[in-house]
Amino acid sequence: MADAARSVTPYWELTFDADGPERDRLLAQVTERGVRDLVVFAHGWNNDRSGATALYRRFLAPVPELAPKARIGYVGVIWPSMRFSDEPIPDFPRSVAAEEVRAAPRPALDKDTRRALLETFPGRTTVLDRLARLLDERPAGTEGPAEFGRMVRLLLEPEGRRAVADTDEDGEPAVFTGDPVAACEQFAEALAALRPAAGAAGFGLPNPWDGAKELLRQVTYYQMKRRAGTVGEHGLGPLLGRLAKAAPGVRVHLVGHSFGGRLVAFALRGLPEPVRSVKSVTLLQGAFSHYAFSARLPHAAGRSGALKDVQRRVDGPLVCCHSRFDTALGTIYPLASRLAGDDRSCAGNEIAAVLGPRWGALGHDGVQAVPGTARLDLAAALGGGLPASGCVNVDAAAVVRRGGAPTGAHSDIVHPELARLVLAAGRIA
Repeated sequence: MADAARSVTPYWELTFDADGPERDRLLAQVTERGVRDLVVFAHGWNNDRSGATALYRRFLAPVPELAPKARIGYVGVIWPSMRFSDEPIPDFPRSVAAEEVRAAPRPALDKDTRRALLETFPGRTTVLDRLARLLDERPAGTEGPAEFGRMVRLLLEPEGRRAVADTDEDGEPAVFTGDPVAACEQFAEALAALRPAAGAAGFGLPNPWDGAKELLRQVTYYQMKRRAGTVGEHGLGPLLGRLAKAAPGVRVHLVGHSFGGRLVAFALRGLPEPVRSVKSVTLLQGAFSHYAFSARLPHAAGRSGALKDVQRRVDGPLVCCHSRFDTALGTIYPLASRLAGDDRSCAGNEIAAVLGPRWGALGHDGVQAVPGTARLDLAAALGGGLPASGCVNVDAAAVVRRGGAPTGAHSDIVHPELARLVLAAGRIA
């Protein structure tokens, strides 16, 4: 048991970057410990075990008191993702010391970020060194940003081009295939629009270097998005099948934050037939397409979401928490997700309006284009309004609202109300 997770017991961790005794230990001990309900939580873009387990500890801390008589076990999923070191660690306030370090002059890619990038893109040392130099030097003109964009694309070859899509639409994200200078300018405009003082600084042409680092950040997110789907479908899903055989009486409740939501959702696609042990799924600010569960896309009737109808694999509700305060998913996500071939342009505060709903994310406005999806606010969901099955959108903006640009409230998920929602979704008394 990890020291950081002693407040919730029994607790197991499952690491999906290597096979080991962790999975066998879980399969052997879950019955021995008398567990009836097993909460399986997958993190978003934390890049180390300590950050992930700290998130699990803080989120799940209220559960023993909320359900003192329930026989609950807890699993923390650890999967290979990364976080840029200049982003705040999800759900942790910045210390004064951290703010002082942040304010001090520093390279655009510090040593921790560069190390994480090398782990994410092995064998790309030369490319990453050149990207770091360009970000530090910011050469004038368009040649520098154009070279930067070309170098970023090299990180996606060849593995990234096999990414698991959220829908069966053809194409790749336009920010990686179109004019790299225009992509950097669009990110610069989007980031400027999200700053608290946006609108007060007047008008001016966007500096592509102000958006260049965001382009690099998005290519790492694209890589993590691919990994999340793969780990879910080919790692967690089959393991849940083994668990159903080893402990047939255990009820499983999947919880995922951000890309971790994508991971647990794709686990349903990898769940062997006829396993029905998953009794609830709770997606916290899910960072994938709001059409992922749709059998018919509104803008392309002959196409569907990659997870169409998988909610039927859940013997209970699939709950999607969303918040309008999540600017990472409301502004940056649609800009980064737009596929090549879509000829609409976008700028500033009008990004979401111009792009429309086609590129929206679950964590911003909930499940879309799935008939029968229930829509509740958080109070109604906690007051007994959750249906027994099917997709359920829960507006969590009452609590998921704190944060700053550019991510907004994306990581503001540690609230007792959301822990209560997990229990309510799973009918855990």
